[in-house]
Amino acid sequence: MIRSLAELDAIRAECRKLVTNRSLVSAGAAVVPIPGADLIADIGLLTTLLPEISKRFDLDHEQVARLEPQLAQRVLVLASSMGNNVIGKAITKRIVIAMLRRVGIRVATASAAKYVPVLGSAVAATISFGAMKLVGNSHIEDCYRTAAALIAPPGALPAPSSST
Repeated sequence: MIRSLAELDAIRAECRKLVTNRSLVSAGAAVVPIPGADLIADIGLLTTLLPEISKRFDLDHEQVARLEPQLAQRVLVLASSMGNNVIGKAITKRIVIAMLRRVGIRVATASAAKYVPVLGSAVAATISFGAMKLVGNSHIEDCYRTAAALIAPPGALPAPSSST
């Protein structure tokens, strides 16, 4: 279990590097001119990335299930209050697809852009990279806030700002 904010900060930095690496893979898949290849790649990447992030923050499905019932409930309440339906739950393709729908315009634009010769592939890769970073970093911040609330005394942490 994570014991300090310093440890939590180190995990967040490590996870951000992981998200950047997976986003580069997503960008590479967006260049492939096969319809739907980028979407299939993104679903596969997120299906493994999101649980990995949760696990590093001690918030994946199995870890939360092993917590004391009151603490597990607190984790799920904190996560749902942030609108996160991933923390403490098994990640399915359906959940990942729902998350991709949140960035659906970007994903659709990337899919359409790659059919424009040369420049379209660059645009598709850039959009795909950005969408993957957005989803991954958003999950990191939700996990960070949830884990920080669990290790800090009640009332010690300021309420999360809506600008994040």
